[in-house]
Amino acid sequence: MLGATPAGLIYSQQEQPYFAPVMCDRRAAFVQADPRATALHTNGKPAMQRPKICVVGASNIDLISYAPRLPKLGETIPGTRFQMGFGGKGANQAVMAAKLGGDVAIVTKVGQDIFGEDTRKNFAKYGIDTTYAFTAADSFTGVAPIWVEESSGNNAIIVALGANDLLSPADVGQARPALEAAQVVVCQWELQLDTALAALRIARAAGVMTIFNPAPARSSLPDEAYTLSDIFCPNESETELLTGMPVATIDEAAAAGRECLARGAGNVILTLGERGSLLVTHEQIAHVPAPQVRAVDTTGAGDAFVGSLAYFLAAGRTLTSAVERANRIAAVSVQAPGTQSSFPDVADLPSELLAG
Repeated sequence: MLGATPAGLIYSQQEQPYFAPVMCDRRAAFVQADPRATALHTNGKPAMQRPKICVVGASNIDLISYAPRLPKLGETIPGTRFQMGFGGKGANQAVMAAKLGGDVAIVTKVGQDIFGEDTRKNFAKYGIDTTYAFTAADSFTGVAPIWVEESSGNNAIIVALGANDLLSPADVGQARPALEAAQVVVCQWELQLDTALAALRIARAAGVMTIFNPAPARSSLPDEAYTLSDIFCPNESETELLTGMPVATIDEAAAAGRECLARGAGNVILTLGERGSLLVTHEQIAHVPAPQVRAVDTTGAGDAFVGSLAYFLAAGRTLTSAVERANRIAAVSVQAPGTQSSFPDVADLPSELLAG
């Protein structure tokens, strides 16, 4: 056992007891349950053969440069290689869920340019429903120049959002059928916040489970974003920026997670990089360590986690089980370069990871 906090015990993955989430008044009360039971209730519907997920988020083209180290401010250094790929947090999470076998719809906006055309083709490649992939005639498809440090896999990113910034609450309203038909709706902060909130409100009114990933990091978030989130899922830097609290230790991360609960989140999952994830609920705190691997490129690892989490929850896994499985898939993704290109296919994963 790693220790105790006022909100409950922190368990290692080996020690962690089995808990099943039961949604009550939009907060999860955790009860011990038979591991064979399906614990998740999404939109009043049982888990289907293909879990149904709707992702509302950004679509970008990633422009990735690799170098032995990241440059200092004002410094120019030689790179070793360059590649282009598909990205954007919404697109990444949708592709990850689709690669696992999810029935995925994307709500996004691209420019009327070659990058937008290629983005649509990429969604089609994975069988993602693009009925609500809108086009902005007066803007460009989002781009994300990414710098990757080869020695560690760490990265720095600048995102030019372009058409993503024009995805509006009215667009989201048009996508209501996809949102209401889903078992899980996923949103991020790479869009205008009003747009993300509009999607979360529609999902909440329809009884659909919501995941809000407040990325990229900003310093202020209205209370409604917490209260509309069945699962609030920030990473380390986002947690520190939002709460003003450190997360250097598990106990510090737990305290920051409890602060997010106090602001209204139903459950909190903090992604902690190589340390894994921390699940914080009103009943318990559980540290789920990540597999130890050699990271080649951490770009998109958080999106691999969120997309996997949405898939496993829509498939009827318990919250703790979904977190553990998502951890493992994110660990696979960091062992290959690129963003979506690093996400594993089902055939590359152990069968027991996907089995009930």
